[in-house]
Amino acid sequence: MLGLKLSTDPRWAIIAESNLEEILTDHAWCEQKAASNAISLIAYNSEHQELVHELTIIAIEEMQHFQMVIDIIHKRGYTLGRERKDDYVNQLMKFAKKDGSRNMAFIDRLLFAAMIEARSCERFRVLSQHINDKELAKFYYDLMVSEANHYTTFLNFARRYSVDVDVDKRWKEWLTFEGKLIQHYGKTQTVHG
Repeated sequence: MLGLKLSTDPRWAIIAESNLEEILTDHAWCEQKAASNAISLIAYNSEHQELVHELTIIAIEEMQHFQMVIDIIHKRGYTLGRERKDDYVNQLMKFAKKDGSRNMAFIDRLLFAAMIEARSCERFRVLSQHINDKELAKFYYDLMVSEANHYTTFLNFARRYSVDVDVDKRWKEWLTFEGKLIQHYGKTQTVHG
């Protein structure tokens, strides 16, 4: 459904589970950044009433996920660590077009968000299916469903608001780029790493 070119090796779940405090801290900050991204899209594209409405819901949901992860961290006696640099996301951001029309930059920002949600959804599926911690497996299954909805929302908005971009062609370019990029990740206790 997601169209990703490369699936995460299920052994990544073993790496993630080997240090739950680390993966949960990274995950918490990913949720916070996702909320910030939705808010930024709203701020720069407020003329689109439906986008403002839907991304407000997503921003709130992402912050609720942030709170849920923090609650799990505290419940388990862990500490929320400092925000981490997300090299995967930074590499995706470099791929986003910024030198074309305003509409092209807007559409690519939506596709950037869709790409992150798609990979997060896929990673959460791997965690839900391959970690031994049943509570977290259920938690990640529920988040997988949410991320899939976010992915669809961003991709549908890109198609809806495109003026001068062939969204399906550009999305295939994103998928190809991400397929090559993700080959360098999947070896650390981070959601995208």
